[in-house]
Amino acid sequence: MTTASTPKGERRRQALVLAAAQLLAEGGFDAVRHRAVADRAGLPLASTTYYFSSLDDLVSAAVEFEGRQELAAARECLAGLGDERLPAETVIDLILDLLLGSRSRDGGVEPVLLRYERLVGTPRRPYLAPLIRELNAELQELVREILERGGVAGGPEQVRHHFALVDGAVVNALIESDPDPRGAARRMLSTQF
Repeated sequence: MTTASTPKGERRRQALVLAAAQLLAEGGFDAVRHRAVADRAGLPLASTTYYFSSLDDLVSAAVEFEGRQELAAARECLAGLGDERLPAETVIDLILDLLLGSRSRDGGVEPVLLRYERLVGTPRRPYLAPLIRELNAELQELVREILERGGVAGGPEQVRHHFALVDGAVVNALIESDPDPRGAARRMLSTQF
């Protein structure tokens, strides 16, 4: 049995993953550094290399943690809405939370900009590709379910169509220095309902 497989070791590893996920959400890939993660977790610097073979391994764990947390929160929210048909506003909010992050609900550019910087920066990190494909497949399936619960056909093309609408609206809002990119995406999605 290694130290990482003990309850204390697992708690420390999880504290490092949580700290890395928080830093990733707050500052993108560049914010996730061994020292910053250890400081945020309140653990010695050496713990980052003890529990993770590399910084890439730590970043992967943070990306997976954040992605799975967001998917789980959306599934829980969807389950709590009962079995009735969802109103368009609820469908739009659920989709925007999934694509832009729930932090985008408070408005402003920063949470959306950080999320898009991470998305665009992901191809420069090929070690993340399999994980991103897996999370994206789960994301697409969940959006399909949300669309269907809202009475909208949710085949693969429809899901990609909604993703493209949101992405296009957000990128244009960022280019135009719109202070509310989520609002721009909301307006674009609302044309579909």
